[in-house]
Amino acid sequence: METGFITPMTIWGDIGSIRGLGSQEEKTRPDGQAGMFADIFRTAINQVKETQADVERKQYLLSTGQLDDAHTLPIAEAKAGLTVDVLLTLRNKTLEAYNELIKINV
Repeated sequence: METGFITPMTIWGDIGSIRGLGSQEEKTRPDGQAGMFADIFRTAINQVKETQADVERKQYLLSTGQLDDAHTLPIAEAKAGLTVDVLLTLRNKTLEAYNELIKINV
């Protein structure tokens, strides 16, 4: 199953390069900014799902005695915790920006 001792997290890249998933927002807006914004959240959510699935798989392998190295489970749990922290920070900053935009008088 696993070939290495520690499997690295996949690199997200910079925010400007997350595009091309063909979202509906990107098709309706000519500048594609709404699509890029949605893609950032979609990527963050997918990272949380992937890391959580990895933790659950390693927990199962450990409980059935199939996991050769018990240290990979805490590492996977730390990765999952970091991805949740990134998603929550992204959400909080988005809400802060939205609240600031609401306060602007037109």
